[in-house]
Amino acid sequence: MKFGLFGGAKSSGDGAAGDSMGYRKYIDYVLYAEDLGYHSVFVVEHHFTGVGQLSASLNFLSYLAGRTRRIRLGSAVVVLPWHNPALLAEQVATLDLLSEGRFDFGVGKGYRQPEFAGFCIPIEEATERFEEAMAFLRKAWAASERFSHHGKRWHFDNIIIEPRPTQRPHPPLWMGAGSFESIRRAAQGGFNLLLDQIAPIDLTIERVAAYKAELQQLGRPYQPCTIGASRALQIIKTEAEREQAYALRANVLKAIGGLARGPGAERYQNIGSHADPNLASEESALLGTPEEIIARLKKLESGGVDYVLLVDPTGSQEALRTFAEEIMPHFRDVPTSAHVEEPARP
Repeated sequence: MKFGLFGGAKSSGDGAAGDSMGYRKYIDYVLYAEDLGYHSVFVVEHHFTGVGQLSASLNFLSYLAGRTRRIRLGSAVVVLPWHNPALLAEQVATLDLLSEGRFDFGVGKGYRQPEFAGFCIPIEEATERFEEAMAFLRKAWAASERFSHHGKRWHFDNIIIEPRPTQRPHPPLWMGAGSFESIRRAAQGGFNLLLDQIAPIDLTIERVAAYKAELQQLGRPYQPCTIGASRALQIIKTEAEREQAYALRANVLKAIGGLARGPGAERYQNIGSHADPNLASEESALLGTPEEIIARLKKLESGGVDYVLLVDPTGSQEALRTFAEEIMPHFRDVPTSAHVEEPARP
């Protein structure tokens, strides 16, 4: 099992509950994680929030590429419908070059109505825009000569993408998915899989099994560490700390509960001030003593989960160290293959 980070920076750095923190603090956090042996960091990206969330993830990761040497750097996610795909292809290739092949490219079609409205793009066009952009990116990175593209939204004549990405034919592609239908589509499209932090362990295991089964159906073997399961991390030492951790977890769920998908998701939708207190104590989060967290990770491991992305709402370097020293040694490291085999193309 490998362990990475999932979260992001926040320009205001006001310490509000969530998965973001101040830019400088978060950079130091990632550097410390690299020293401790963590495998990766995936950073989120959002726009027009008014609360200072990271909006330029590729810029931020380019800076991290120059400050780090080993840790893999991922986007979670770049929403393709909002970007010029030719410029994006160049930016991604540049980041992959600067990081010496350490970039993991997480993409999505978007889901937040205010962001689409801000970009003056109808959310109803998200799927078609995503599909055209993704097809262009694959074509652009594979091309060895100049080419042209004429689609519904984008037109380019006699172009070539420079520089070339270090990882060939392109950096590993990751997609967030929750429903079993979207998980199967991710496998069919040649994407690695990002899973949310809210789903209970049993549902997470079912999702992993569905992805692997779809790969088997397609005749493509599962490669280790191509499913990243996000899990909230809150390490406690005393029972007093447990109550504080539950309170913080409840606040986080109020902020992100709308992302829940699958069986039981309705429990997390529109959580208000009188949220079910039992939600915070469910086993989806790695919340507890090191021994309790080890037990939850062992359950995930026995269900085929080999890659966990930690979401610490406090950004605690002490928690990073405790996890690395007291929890990581209980899990066998596995070889990493960041790529899912490219699907056959007509």
